[in-house]
Amino acid sequence: MASPHDDQASSNGAFAVGLIGRFTHKLVSLQGPVLADNDPEPLHQMRVSLRRLRTCLHQFGPALLLPRAVGDPRLAKTVRRLGMARDLDVLRERLEQDLMVELPEAERKALKPVLKQLRRERALAYEQVVSTLQSGGYLKLLSQLQSWLRRPDLTPLGELPLLGWTLEWQAPMIAGLFQHPGWFILEQEAEMERVHDLRKRLKTARYGLENLAAVTGSRCRQWVVELRELQELLGELNDLHVLEKAIDDQLPSGLARSLPVLEALLRRKAQGCWEQWRQRADGLILPERRRSLSLALWLERRPDAPPEPAPMAQALPRP
Repeated sequence: MASPHDDQASSNGAFAVGLIGRFTHKLVSLQGPVLADNDPEPLHQMRVSLRRLRTCLHQFGPALLLPRAVGDPRLAKTVRRLGMARDLDVLRERLEQDLMVELPEAERKALKPVLKQLRRERALAYEQVVSTLQSGGYLKLLSQLQSWLRRPDLTPLGELPLLGWTLEWQAPMIAGLFQHPGWFILEQEAEMERVHDLRKRLKTARYGLENLAAVTGSRCRQWVVELRELQELLGELNDLHVLEKAIDDQLPSGLARSLPVLEALLRRKAQGCWEQWRQRADGLILPERRRSLSLALWLERRPDAPPEPAPMAQALPRP
């Protein structure tokens, strides 16, 4: 199997096969630890691997002839099923390890029923994880992926050298990124669902650029870092909003009246995230910054990558 880092001789398809193989191997290796449920980290890693696999299959789809079972709807459904349990892990960890230490004793005591409910919901969500990972549909997806990886079927585009097509694989992943309405939400609480949708869009763009990191230059890799930091900042903001709502829903008198210190703490942290986001976003959507990403895609390849072949001269028709 071709490695995604063996760019010296890699075709479009071979490069994609290397990436898909890596993500598939990761999923198979995580199956046991996730089902054992002794540590929340394997579930997180499996969710990430599924998202990366989904992005890779979409990005390199024109180069690949995939089996029917390896479809985006099934992958998307699996990510959602795992996401419910993972999100509850994040909320509980955030509450127990980050926030409760800053609360007075009375509020920590008042949060015990909330934590108990979060654990109960997580147990129910984990039952869905087990059902999904042991389902015939998911096991068929893994089986067909593994079979396909042993003898991958490629399109004519998949047989062409990667180094002549890197821009075409990167550009669609950032197309329309800076036109997303989430960049232009100026006040927190105003249409926040658009801001959270932008977080997902940033993640997809970042994964797409990371997939080509082996054959791109330092400026592209700097953009990957930039997108990751923005995505994580919006992820933290989303976690705080979801946690605030989850606690508020479980308290008869509401969060503000029952736990005023926690409510103020959540709002302060969310405001800090929002201010950082707006500062970064305002700088990033400036024309020169947007152009710098396009230039990075157009002009940069890894310094040690071989030169692209010169275009073949076409014979002029005889008069």
